[in-house]
Parts: sequence; structure tokens; C-alpha cells
Amino acid sequence: MTTTKSMIDLHAPAEKIFVAGRWESGVTGALMNVESPVDESVLARVPSASAADLDRAYTGAAAAAEAWGSISWVQRAKLMRELAERVRESAERLAVIEALDSGNPIAACRDDVEAAAEGLNHMAGLAGEAGGRTIPSRSGTLVYTRRRPFGVVGRITAYNHPLRFAGKAIAAPLAAGNAVILKPADQTPLTSLELARLSEGILPPGVLSVLSGTGAGVGSAIAGDPRIRRIGFTGSVEAGRAVLSAGARGIKSVSLELGGKNPIIICDDVDLEAAALATVRGMNLTSSNGQSCQSNSRVLVQDSIHEEFIDILVEHISRLRVGDPLDPEKNVGTLISAPHLERVMGYIRRAVEEGAVLRHGGGRPAGQERGYFIEPAVLSDVAPGSTLAKEEVFGPVLAIMRWRNDDEAIQIANDTEFGLAANVLTASFDRAHRIADRLEAGVVWINGPTERPPGTPFGGLKNSGLGKEQSLEELLSYTQETAVLAAY
Repeated sequence: MTTTKSMIDLHAPAEKIFVAGRWESGVTGALMNVESPVDESVLARVPSASAADLDRAYTGAAAAAEAWGSISWVQRAKLMRELAERVRESAERLAVIEALDSGNPIAACRDDVEAAAEGLNHMAGLAGEAGGRTIPSRSGTLVYTRRRPFGVVGRITAYNHPLRFAGKAIAAPLAAGNAVILKPADQTPLTSLELARLSEGILPPGVLSVLSGTGAGVGSAIAGDPRIRRIGFTGSVEAGRAVLSAGARGIKSVSLELGGKNPIIICDDVDLEAAALATVRGMNLTSSNGQSCQSNSRVLVQDSIHEEFIDILVEHISRLRVGDPLDPEKNVGTLISAPHLERVMGYIRRAVEEGAVLRHGGGRPAGQERGYFIEPAVLSDVAPGSTLAKEEVFGPVLAIMRWRNDDEAIQIANDTEFGLAANVLTASFDRAHRIADRLEAGVVWINGPTERPPGTPFGGLKNSGLGKEQSLEELLSYTQETAVLAAY
């Protein structure tokens, strides 16, 4: 397949960024290529925004923020719902752009378009909850709290689900009454710029800016700008530390959604077919080829069912079809870039060197000479202290580890710097909850698909992040609370 700019039908102005309601060239004139991981072609050229561009965006955002924060939450919610509907009206075009820009399968991209719209709608529905409360006090004193927006906030998103993340990233700040400066991942800015175009005529000018560019460039500028008092970041632990450090210098409010090395604990009383299917589904192979902080990349299998489970798991993995994201016959796409492909393959090689056994995959699929394709890999005999057991690969690599009793399973599950998510599969209700209660994770599933109903708080423990997203907690985190004590 040959991808061209005309095929993806970009409507956002070429080589422009969205600065406080206007399409502008970057101040420095620097451009960067947006490459498709599907065939390594250049899809578009976008500005590599600078601190000077951020300054323009901030000036416009600050001018718009007061009015946006002053209108009723009902009106803000109405406009957010209009934007969500406009996203849905452009769903197929956005999904095609996303597939070619991210390498994710078209079916998954369609789901992500819907998730972006639903994220806007959900926060629009919660907007009225960002109010204050009264506090009982002695006679003659009225004590209450009120919440106000920060004004201008910064959101920095990741490449694995670009539009889903963009829609949800702007939703809570907008609902709370803030203006938003959004920086999408440098690899995948196209659908975020399209979201900006769709916002025209709905959101007042200045309420949303979208600045393409690098993390070291405009991303660092957003994190370090003392005027931006609230930052939300999604990405790696290393980059999250840099954002948090920059925020600390300005005493900012910072939330971080970072990495994961998530365990799925498979007990010996489960249906092995169902457990294998849950493991495949939980790896998010058909949505992002395992490039997901939520993927259950550590598969902890009780000793007595270990070999039988691996055989069934490999059978299911082998049925996946890796290839062109626009081909409906294929259900696994690419990795994001050549360096990341080499990084993932490097983890596989090192795992084998450290004693793991490669049971399936791990190489380029036959017939895929171009693009960043890789067959999902299954490795067994992974030692709990090995590199593959400890470090986040962010790719389609399953590390299978044995355990004998529940205490050992819990110890292995918690023996990592991460604490994002976990899954427990067992037929015993009591056993499931005993294990779940001891797991160090922000989200724990029991015998369920790795899905979350709207409003479920999402966020990690330990080095997986700070704060909660996609919930009432996130909405409130984009407000500042003041206590008022009035004597009468």
C-alpha cells in the first residue's frame, strides 16, 4: 500500500498549528515530518512549535479563559456535546487518518474516535459537579467552599491512542472552565490538529490551542512555563519525571499517567480457553499491538497448568493477523517507529540471553518488508528478577512466569516499580478478593475484560503515576478550592 497525503484527506491547514483559535505558521519556521509506520512514507509536515509559539497560545488562552470560566457549566457542556457530535460526524475520515498515522488497525481507530467523543460527552455530564460544599460550624458562622478553574492548563498526550487521548485530555479541563493548550505526541499529531479544526465555530477562540512539536521543545516549555499552573501528562516514566521536576520548580499541580508492567494472575481453577482469550484481549494487541500502559504483559500462571495454558495461549496468538491497518482481514497493526521496533526486538533478544524460551513470534511477519511490523511474542521461563520481568517493553511481548501458591503470585506481581493495573482469574470468589486486596495497583480486574465503565477512576500507584483520570476526581483536579468562613 502506498500512503499519500491526499488519501488521508487532511482538512486542517497544511504546515500550521492551532494557536488560540487561529491557524498559524510556527515562529521559527521549523517543520517536522509525520511518518506513517505502515509503509514509512511521509504523511504530512507540521510545525515543530517553540516556546515563542507557546507564548502566543498562552496569551490567547489567558484572554479567553476568564469568559469561558464565567459562563454557566450548562453552556460549556452544551458546546462540548456539539464538539463530540462533530467528531462522530467525521468518524470514518478520522479513523483512516489515525490508522495511517499510528499504525493501529482501522477497527480499533473507529473505537478510539467514539471514545474521544464519549470522553467529551461524559465530562460534559459531570460539569455541574465541580461545585463547592458547606461545612457544619458553630452558630454565627457560615463555612463553605467554592471551586474555580486554574485558567490555562497544559495537556501532553501519548502516541498510542492519539485521538482518544486528545478528546479525553481536553474534556475535564474544559468542563471545569479552563482554556487548554494541547501538545500531542510528536509522532502522531494529525488527528489532534483535526480535532482543533472541528472545534472551530463551537469553542470560543483561545479556549483550545494545539501545538505540534517535540517533547524536548514545546513539551518542555509547557511543563516549565510558570504561568501554566496545572499540567496533565501521559507518557513514559522518564518523561514524567522531567515534567514533575519542571512543575515542582513552579509549585504546579501535576497529574501523570505513566507506564505499567501489569500482571494477570491465572489460577489453576480457571477455564484455560477463557483465560487464554482474556490474556490476549488484555494485551491490547488488536488495538495498539501491545503499545499500551494497561497491557497485561506479565502472565503469572500457576505451576500445575503452566504447560497446558501456554499451548492454548500460543494457539490463540497464532491466529492473529498482522498487516496493513486498513485491511479488514488484518487485526494487528504496527509499532510506532523504527527505533521502537528495534527496542522491542532488543528486549526479546535479551530475554532469551537471560534464559527465557521464545515460544512464538518476535520477528517481522513474512511479506512485510516495509513498515514497523512485528509478530506478537510469547516467552516462557521468564525469571521474576530478569529484565523482561521488570522493565516496560511497551510492545507485543508476553512474559510468562510460574508460581506455586498465592503468596508467591502476589509477591511476583508486586515486585516492580509500576502499579497501574492487574487482573486475577479464578473460579473462587473468596480467593479472587483475597489476592486483589494485596495487589499494588490502581485498577484491579477480577475475571473480567479489561474495560472500564465511564466514570471509573483510572490512575496508577508507585511509578505508574499521580492522580486519577476519566472520573469525577479528574474534573475536580482541574479546579482550585477556596474555603470561605463568614461570621454573621
